[in-house]
Amino acid sequence: MAAIVRRVGCLVLLNLVRQNRKTFKTEVRGLSKTAAYLGSCRDKKTYKVVFSQEELRKRLTPLQYHVTQERGTESAFRGKFTDHKEEGTYTCVVCGTPLFKSTTKFDSGSGWPSFFDLITPEAVCLTDDFSYGMHRVETSCSQCGAHLGHLFDDGPRPTGKRYCINSASLAFLLEAQASGTSGTSASGEGAGKEEGGGLENSSSGEKDGKTEL
Repeated sequence: MAAIVRRVGCLVLLNLVRQNRKTFKTEVRGLSKTAAYLGSCRDKKTYKVVFSQEELRKRLTPLQYHVTQERGTESAFRGKFTDHKEEGTYTCVVCGTPLFKSTTKFDSGSGWPSFFDLITPEAVCLTDDFSYGMHRVETSCSQCGAHLGHLFDDGPRPTGKRYCINSASLAFLLEAQASGTSGTSASGEGAGKEEGGGLENSSSGEKDGKTEL
């Protein structure tokens, strides 16, 4: 009798493992299709805006450089734009390309600025990221290749997307400024001392049931 119970238990456990593997593969395929559909620029190396590393090290703060050029991650809940609520446009801190409207920003509870849509589909490049033993979709500026964060399929309607972005990758233009310029933030948030958090070497984590940066 004991042998039968053990055998049944093993069969149940094996079935659960198979189901989890199937679910994981389905999620990976879904994210891969998203990246393939929207396109990836990192592999093409055809960025329109190019800066020398020397110039970037002078112009950006250490945190901004680490995040945008070395694919780093800022500490959760310490970024300058995590709780930012002003109306305007979020741009790439490196080249000034408009990325997100404030109207698409929402509180995801993740600790990083989150948006459910882009200004234009061409504003961001998507790339499969298999670092840290998992599959994610990396987001980067389509014009200069600066690392921004990652894209997840657990956002609100109508898109169902969550662009989880580092504050250090962003600058901000107030509504009036955004209508008059497309360059580096006129509010000075794309240069100078970074008011966000310190460096965080880890580029992934789990918080509130969501996979994060």
